[in-house]
Amino acid sequence: MSPRRPIASRSAPKTFTGEVALVLGAGGARGLSQIPVLEALDELGLKPAAISGCSIGAIIGAAYAAGLSGAELREHVLASFRDRPRVVARLLDARIGKIADLVRGLGNPALIDGERLLDLFWPEAVPDRFEELAIPFSATAADYHRHVEVTLSQGPLTPAVAASLAIPGLVRPVALGGHVLIDGGAINPLPYERLMAPGRIVLAVDVSAAPVAASDGRVPGAMEAIVGASQILTRTLVQRMVERQPPDILIRSGLDGVGGLDFFKAKAILAAAEPVKDEVKRALERALAATG
Repeated sequence: MSPRRPIASRSAPKTFTGEVALVLGAGGARGLSQIPVLEALDELGLKPAAISGCSIGAIIGAAYAAGLSGAELREHVLASFRDRPRVVARLLDARIGKIADLVRGLGNPALIDGERLLDLFWPEAVPDRFEELAIPFSATAADYHRHVEVTLSQGPLTPAVAASLAIPGLVRPVALGGHVLIDGGAINPLPYERLMAPGRIVLAVDVSAAPVAASDGRVPGAMEAIVGASQILTRTLVQRMVERQPPDILIRSGLDGVGGLDFFKAKAILAAAEPVKDEVKRALERALAATG
């Protein structure tokens, strides 16, 4: 555990002491609702002592750890998904296969190279290595062969985050450090337990999708079913983790009815998550006051 110390401020209207660790979870497009949480931290003048993320949480967490503010990430996301043809072109550019490959039995033509995807969509301010980040950060992935969780916190940043988001059938697995890695959501979609320690407040943001109250009987397409199955697994695992040992602060955000690939609904997702900011501020103020 790192020593207890004052939390640095970007533009702090108040002064707090204590140590806050931020954990951002898996959840596909719903994960964009984590950005207002970052904005709340900025408005409180709180800089996390450590950040951990899984899948979409690793993408956003790494960018925040690089020093981008929540407001800058909001602007980047809205600008990125405003131009649908441009986004589609970038996704096609990140593919590793071709339609002809499917016909010849050589692979999945829709499979994405996660590293190329990050290079196309990440803000330029995100560095190449963990060691260059402004805040200590770790990404969670799953070892495909050994069936164990892998925490990545040093060395090249892009392949580590690409591994954390490598949803089977959608994003190519990553070979890294003697492991073949896939989406960390397969084992630990909200990696907060290892950060819990005396004198530290762990703020975990769960963006997993709740079950739909009533089914309309619609059968999902192949890609939707792949991502949907991942969402079901994520929700189930998070529920069991929270029942066993909840984090100090658990924030649940996300817009109902949003699918894992609904990134073009970014504006609606962010708008629906606005009330979370006040929830985060109240929870942190209570927790930090109790440790002061």
